[in-house]
Amino acid sequence: MVKKILISMLLSLSFVIGYSQKMNVAKLDSLFHILEAKDKFMGSIAVAQNGALIYSKSIGKDDVETNKKATNLSKYRIGSISKTFTSTLVFKAAEEKKLSLNQTIEIYFPTIENASKITIGNLLNHRSGIHNFTNDPEYLKYNTEPKSEQQMIEIIAKGKSDFEPNSKADYSNSNYVLLSYILQKAYKKPFATILQDKITKPLGLKNTYVGSKISLQNNEANSYRFSDKWIKETETDMSIPMGAGAIVSNPTDLTLFIDHLFAYKIINESSLAQMTTLQDNYGMGIFQIPFYDKKGLGHTGGIDEFRSVLYYFEADKIAVALTSNGKTYDNNEIIKAALSSYFDKPFTIPTFKNIELKTEELDPYLGEYSDAGFPMTITVTKDNLKLFAQATGQSAFPLEATEKDNFEFVAAGIKLEFRPNEKLMVLKQGGREFKLTKK
Repeated sequence: MVKKILISMLLSLSFVIGYSQKMNVAKLDSLFHILEAKDKFMGSIAVAQNGALIYSKSIGKDDVETNKKATNLSKYRIGSISKTFTSTLVFKAAEEKKLSLNQTIEIYFPTIENASKITIGNLLNHRSGIHNFTNDPEYLKYNTEPKSEQQMIEIIAKGKSDFEPNSKADYSNSNYVLLSYILQKAYKKPFATILQDKITKPLGLKNTYVGSKISLQNNEANSYRFSDKWIKETETDMSIPMGAGAIVSNPTDLTLFIDHLFAYKIINESSLAQMTTLQDNYGMGIFQIPFYDKKGLGHTGGIDEFRSVLYYFEADKIAVALTSNGKTYDNNEIIKAALSSYFDKPFTIPTFKNIELKTEELDPYLGEYSDAGFPMTITVTKDNLKLFAQATGQSAFPLEATEKDNFEFVAAGIKLEFRPNEKLMVLKQGGREFKLTKK
């Protein structure tokens, strides 16, 4: 739910159902073998074709303290993938004449700035201008405490507007919290009940619901960050994110949900067409993701240390979902590997073999690096035998040496190549490359 710029042994579960001849299961299994052996990822993945599961795996632990291993029954907070469910519910409500996407929101939220200009549709595609409350430093001071609807509306109203409604788009969790309240008023039922009545019960999604306090007995996972060891993260109180990020699910349920969504089994074809129409790269609770020459649609999520991905490739009827509760390896690389396994594309299995350098060998890399075309300065420091990089306004992250002059931060998919003689550092991330000069 919270956006971040630069910074988710034996297999506990592996099964294949309706195995597609196109799926390179053996190679994908090898990736998960090494991720678990090196303790780089905890979570689950599912790939489905035409609604039938063709690959699934869960590794790591739901709870490190009690050594409770992940299984196909494990459930995770899915963060902002909740928005796709919420958007679907809003379209369902519109089809049932409970509301209209063109109606403005002042009757619901008279204290919200520009409420008389903001439509429900503007909330759906992030064109409302309403400030994103999770961007504020104060958010992390209260996110573990329960909040009432009135308290959340006051917090959102206090943030006012960042731009004129419908003049542009900018991601804001505030939009989907407000949509939750609109749905509750439209149906006169709690958001959790609406989700159950309109989506999870009709589709038989037994592992998907609005979360509360994490319950290990209910096979819900805790989330962890890694700092020499896995450290349990605090829990956001789910009364805060609501339809913006409060849903719990697992990859199998997520693939079923999105397959039924695109099969018009939840909302009709006209509604889905509107939901998936992009304006300034935003759909309504959905985004586009490229993979080679293919285009997928879906959403990602992050709340506490949970990370999630859900994509659907309509032309091939392929759904892929990933949920994690701890990672030091880039989840995007896992998704790419899964899609590559199906679409017969090459991908490399990491070895995680790093080299050790003496402290004096790190000295040529130290300093500040910047470029006019790069929005931040990267400061490189060391602590004895460990090199660290820190972008402006971000936390420092550790770098592992893969070979002389080459380092990486696997969790964010960052690779750094130093050229000390040229006073250059080449930063690679997400297929992009930046050359930064040392001051």
